Amino acid sequence: MTTSGTATPETCKECAPRKELRAYDADVVDYLNAAQSAFHCVAEVTARLTKAGFEVLDERKAWTVQPNGKYIVTRNGSSLCAFAVGGKFNNETSGAICVGAHTDSPCPKLKPVSRLEKSGNTMLGVVGYGGGLWHTWFDRDLTLVGRALVRRKGRVSQELVRLNRAVCRIPTLAIHLTSGDERSSFKPNLQQHLPPLLATGIQDALASDVAKRHDDVVVKLAAEALTCGEDEILELELQLADFQPAALIGARSEFVSSGRLDNQGSCYCGTTALIESLETLQGDASLRVLAMFDHEEVGSLSQQGAQSPFLGDVLRRAYKGLRGADFDAFVARSFQISSDMAHGLHPNYADRHDPKHAVKLQGGLVIKHNANQRYATDAVGCALIRRFAQKAACPLQDFAVKADSGCGTTIGPITAAGLGLKTVDVGPPQLSMHSCREIMGADDVYYAVKTFRAAFETYSDVAKAVDVDGVDPFWADPGKGWGVAVSAC
Repeated sequence: MTTSGTATPETCKECAPRKELRAYDADVVDYLNAAQSAFHCVAEVTARLTKAGFEVLDERKAWTVQPNGKYIVTRNGSSLCAFAVGGKFNNETSGAICVGAHTDSPCPKLKPVSRLEKSGNTMLGVVGYGGGLWHTWFDRDLTLVGRALVRRKGRVSQELVRLNRAVCRIPTLAIHLTSGDERSSFKPNLQQHLPPLLATGIQDALASDVAKRHDDVVVKLAAEALTCGEDEILELELQLADFQPAALIGARSEFVSSGRLDNQGSCYCGTTALIESLETLQGDASLRVLAMFDHEEVGSLSQQGAQSPFLGDVLRRAYKGLRGADFDAFVARSFQISSDMAHGLHPNYADRHDPKHAVKLQGGLVIKHNANQRYATDAVGCALIRRFAQKAACPLQDFAVKADSGCGTTIGPITAAGLGLKTVDVGPPQLSMHSCREIMGADDVYYAVKTFRAAFETYSDVAKAVDVDGVDPFWADPGKGWGVAVSAC
C-alpha cells in the first residue's frame, strides 16, 4: 500500500519516463549472470568499483584514508565493505550513510566429501544451504560455481570456479512411479532425493587428496575451468547454480528473471547507486558506505556475516584514519538502509498478503515494517527514506505481514543492535523468493538505484533536520534538507 503523501508510478508527475526507467535493463542482467555465488558477487562488485576509482585495502595492513578517497575491503572473498569519503568530511560533525545487503542465496552446496555413487551412477553429495524451495531445483540444467584454493608455484590463492556448461541435473520421479500422495504433495527428502546426477558409472583413476573427497569428474572440470593441474587444487567450495542465464521476460520484457535475486538485486542497486553518486562526492560531508555480508540466509553468525564486527571494524578504522576522536558519536550521526528483497503480491495467492500492505512489482521500493522487530524500521527511518525517495522522484510502498503470519528478517536488526546504528529495512519487490528462479520488475531496479543514490548524496543535509534524542525538536529546521513536509509512517 502506498502511504498518503508519497508518489506512486501513476500519480507522480515527476517520475521518470518509461525509457529512463529501463536504463539498467542490460546492465542488471549482465551483473546477475556474473554474480553466481557470494564469491562471484564480491569479485564483480570489486571490479565495478575499482573501475570507478576505488582502491582495495588489506585488513591485515595499515590504512591511509583521506577525504575524496574511495576504498574497498573484503573479508573471506564473500563479504565486502566499500566506502567513499566526502570531500567536506568533518570528523566532529559528519556521519556515515550506509546501504547494506547480503551476498548469499539459498542453494544446494557440495558436501565436504561429495563423492557419491547410486546404482552405478555418479552423483554429487549436496546439502541444502538456507531455506530454499528445493522442489524448484528439480529437472533444471545445473552447473557448478564457487571457489577453489589453488597452489601455483608454491603460492596458495583463491580462484573462482564457474563451469561454462550444464553438468548435472536433479531428476524427478516419473509420474507412473509415484503415489497419489506424492503427486499431490511433493516433499523431497534432501538427503535421499536432492543429490544431482553427474554421470553414469566411470572408471576410477589415481586421485589427488581433493579427488578422494570429490569425484574425479568434478576435480577435472574445475581444473579445466581454472587452467591448472588437478593436483594443484587444494580445496573446493562449490554450489549448484541454474545454468539458464538471467533474462528480461514478459510481453513487454518488463520482468527480470534470474536466480539469486534475493539478494543480488539489492547488491546491484547499492553498487550502482554508490558509483553514480561519486559525481557529487567532492562537495559532500558524509562517509558513503556499501556493506555486503555473507551468510544472511543461515543466521549471519560467521566472521564475515552481519553478526561479525566487520562493518564496525571498517567504520572504526575509516574514522580513525580521518583523525576522528569520538567513534560512538560518529555512529550516532550515521544511518543505514538495509536492503533485502521484499515479497511482492502474488496474483494467484492474494489471500496470503495483508490487503493494506500488499506491494506490487513495478510499484517502487518497499519499506518493511514489523512490530516485533524482525525489521529495524521505525518512524525516523521511515521519514528519512521517504525524503530520499521524494528527492529522487521515486515511489515507495509499505509492507507488513498478515497478523496471523510469521515474518522473515534481515541484516537490519543485527547491525542496528550490534552498532547502535539507526536503520530502515527496505527492498525491491519480487516473486518466487528462494526459488531456483525468481522474478522482479525492471522498473524497481531504477527506483532502488535512484533512491539509494539520493540517500548517498543528500544524507548529510537531510540528517541535520532530524533530531529525536537531542535538544532540538524533531525536524527542527525544515529548511535544511527537507524543503517540504513529508508524511509520517
